[in-house]
Amino acid sequence: MEKRIYGVLGVSTIMSNWNADFSGYPKSTSDGEVFGSDKALKYPIKKMWENNGEKVVYIKSMRLSEDKKKDITSLVPRSLKERYEQLFDIANLKDCKDTSEVLKNLFSAIDVKNFGATFAEEGNNISITGAVQIGQGFNKYEGISVEEQQILSPFRDGSKDAVKDEEAKNSTLGTKIVSKEAHYVYPFVINPSAYNGFVKLGVTEGYTEDDYMKFKEASKSAVTAYATNAKVGCENELAIYIETEKDLYLPNLSEYVTFRKAEKNVISLQFDKLLNEVKDQILSVEIYYNPYTTVVEQEINGAKLYNIFTNKEV
Repeated sequence: MEKRIYGVLGVSTIMSNWNADFSGYPKSTSDGEVFGSDKALKYPIKKMWENNGEKVVYIKSMRLSEDKKKDITSLVPRSLKERYEQLFDIANLKDCKDTSEVLKNLFSAIDVKNFGATFAEEGNNISITGAVQIGQGFNKYEGISVEEQQILSPFRDGSKDAVKDEEAKNSTLGTKIVSKEAHYVYPFVINPSAYNGFVKLGVTEGYTEDDYMKFKEASKSAVTAYATNAKVGCENELAIYIETEKDLYLPNLSEYVTFRKAEKNVISLQFDKLLNEVKDQILSVEIYYNPYTTVVEQEINGAKLYNIFTNKEV
């Protein structure tokens, strides 16, 4: 694939917590600006790929670990070495002395093909800069507020003596922290030439149209599909894909996106003048959004608008 792709991905959250810090509150900068990390967005994308039967290396997987001395079996996450051996049916990574074989295996995984990898295991020190780079997604809604919900457990705290401790007789309490409403906007860029060196080594065919289509499909629906307890209420609400000639370089487009509340939510794309000035180098512009709740303000020449849930043109 020769073209470059620029765009933004929008995530809306209603009474949910898109990306919490270690305190349980929505992640924020030192000056209080709420944002979501690229890892928060990549995870549901990788989960969707895995559910679709694709090979995904960098995702949590579990195994049972037996301690024969203590006669205990516990559930533990696999190490990177164990995940690699499981995914590529390798008995022992230590026995693999051919780095090109490891590279070929890694490039056959859809997450590595898109996001790259750092692989430092058993004599293989490999770093792959991904063709797809996703930035931090900042909340564009100024009216964000945080709500705390007290949760009553059906069980008492078994670590305390229920006879002596009155508190232990009661069910334990937990806390669920959610944002009443937030709207995150992530920038991304796809640079297929990132793999040119590996193509010359013969370990990959490079970033292909098929790789891009798998990213495109997952990136505009994976958040909606991924419905855990904390993520129910998180949805894909915006996805913009701008295909350009390989020599066109655009800035971080999420900085030119604003959000405001009205009868419907209004997302304003303020990079339309920039795109119109370089229209001769732009191959296509596709805008996916939620037309039931949102209006997209834009004047981009030739842009096509689609329903993000049905993929039908609006």
